Amino acid sequence: AGDAPLPDYVAWKDADDLIVHSKETIETKRAAQGAELITPSGELYVRNNVPAPSEDIVADPDAWTVEIEGVANPGSMTVGELKTLGVETVVCVLQCSGNGRAFFDHEASGTQWSVGAAGNVVWTGVPVRAVVEATGGVADGMSWMTGTGGETIPEGVPQETIQVERSVPKDVMERAILAWEMNGEPVTLAHGGPLRLIIPGYYGVNNVKYLKRLAFTAEESPAAIQRTGYRVRPVGVKGDPSQPSMYEMSVKSWITGPLMDAATGKVQIHGVAMGGVSDLEKVDVSTDGGESWTEAQLLGPDLGPYAWRPFVLIADLAAGTHTLASRATAQDGLSQPEDFPPNERGYGHNGWRGHAVDVTVS
Repeated sequence: AGDAPLPDYVAWKDADDLIVHSKETIETKRAAQGAELITPSGELYVRNNVPAPSEDIVADPDAWTVEIEGVANPGSMTVGELKTLGVETVVCVLQCSGNGRAFFDHEASGTQWSVGAAGNVVWTGVPVRAVVEATGGVADGMSWMTGTGGETIPEGVPQETIQVERSVPKDVMERAILAWEMNGEPVTLAHGGPLRLIIPGYYGVNNVKYLKRLAFTAEESPAAIQRTGYRVRPVGVKGDPSQPSMYEMSVKSWITGPLMDAATGKVQIHGVAMGGVSDLEKVDVSTDGGESWTEAQLLGPDLGPYAWRPFVLIADLAAGTHTLASRATAQDGLSQPEDFPPNERGYGHNGWRGHAVDVTVS
């Protein structure tokens, strides 16, 4: 993994800053993160549950049609029509549920992401609440907002087994947008263009790509990715709808440099941190594996509760090996734990010890 060339649909990305695990799973190198407040599109990770549709769908983005259901006046709208309803920009962390999976000891199945299945992204689109208002409001009895992706389902395969369709609590529509722009440019095919559902603070799987249907529903989607996939359960237990689903992200941080070695004396230790669904309060850094902590400086402007902040601490390191760790605390009072309990699929790891790095100073 990592030596393969970039697949054609992401050939425009910066190969030097990426690790190719497979055609559908491409990770940002740890050292490439955090240098800029916003993750450049060419360095952003890629995770597809099924192969992307044809490049043809982004040739004329404004013509893409999405069905709106579960409202007083259901119907379809093109992206061009959605653009007349309202525009909003939000900066938020896009992160795979399995980011940090490599730090679990039980070797959970799936891509062994380290920290590179995450990025800080600027999204622009129409607020879902504006779409709902334009279509007469949510119909009575609807508890969920369900997004359906436009990937091609192969003939003979039961749709519900691989259909990317996720249901989230209806109330998150207040902060969700239907995005046609990412980092100031049309959303690319690799990242869900021409239209992607964005739910700030929610793990990537809920941010449905190639959105072709937005429905308010009484029940959760029957798709496997909803009923049994992305469910948090003990190791060895199968997924089922009674288990917690991967919705809101947790407070988290990690060191992005130095990663291997440094010279003695003053060293700049830097990284990135997020509050999950709350504003970030502070980040503490340890150079001795958690024995002592010093508050780091947050860099750049605060782009909102769902964005990450780079941080830096200048420390005087003597010769030898140092374990560098970071621990973020959010304004809601939650802080990264030292360790994170294992779960079957290796989801949601935010333990600071697992994310620590050993640096040798000479």
